[in-house]
Amino acid sequence: MEIIEKAPAKINLGLDVVDKRADGYHELEMVMSSVDLADRLILEELAEDKIIIETNKAFLPVDKRNNVYQAASLIKKRFGITKGIKIKITKNIPVAAGLGGGSTDCAAALRGMVRLWDLQISMEELIEIGMEVGTDVPYCLYGTTAHIAGKGEVVTPLKPMPQCWVVLVKPRLSVSTSKIFQQVALDQLHHPDIAALSEAVLAEDYAAMLAAMGNSLEAITIPKYPIVQQIKDRMLKYGADTALMSGSGPTVFALCQKYSRAQRVYNGLKGFCDEVYLVRTLK
Repeated sequence: MEIIEKAPAKINLGLDVVDKRADGYHELEMVMSSVDLADRLILEELAEDKIIIETNKAFLPVDKRNNVYQAASLIKKRFGITKGIKIKITKNIPVAAGLGGGSTDCAAALRGMVRLWDLQISMEELIEIGMEVGTDVPYCLYGTTAHIAGKGEVVTPLKPMPQCWVVLVKPRLSVSTSKIFQQVALDQLHHPDIAALSEAVLAEDYAAMLAAMGNSLEAITIPKYPIVQQIKDRMLKYGADTALMSGSGPTVFALCQKYSRAQRVYNGLKGFCDEVYLVRTLK
């Protein structure tokens, strides 16, 4: 039997670094949503007790360094599963881009294994397992617009964000999330009003949502990688309703209510960067 799971990319409508925790992690407050750019996972049980990961991207590791491999290993250990599993990942989401590609693949693998092996496990337990792999995995297990707190483990689903078009642009560079967080100085960051952002999403108020959006980490990533600001400026120049960096970058996304505006932003950035996507928000 084969199980197929879709793994959508996430964007950060808001990201605030609130505090530094005693465990070394940062206390975060965020609003995330998912968009219709997705990886695809196919899971298949094997008779032999082994984990096989296959992917369409030659540069991706398929051993213990891979998030999906780690998820499979944790599930097999927790439930004492002696059967093996093969997971084929078709990557469409850019890697190391601030779009949660590895985390959403991990979440999809967890959901798929629950279905494949008919596992009796609560969402709380799945989140616990997901947190062992990455702090964005809990959100990706839900995949809806949500408020996120703590290290990423406290997920409160909201209403779906107001429907709009999304232009994603990833410049030809990768950003290390851990290295960006190592440079966080709380008093030097802009702190967006995440409560107001959550309220705007719940009220389905697009204009209020735009006004409340923000990303604390732009203050760190943009000085190191000025192209992020250049992309934002171009998006606004071509008519985007707003433009913001996702996660720790380097991907920037623009929101547009009108398709004609989104198409103009898409066309305007297509020659500037190689990886440009025009997608919809997910309901």
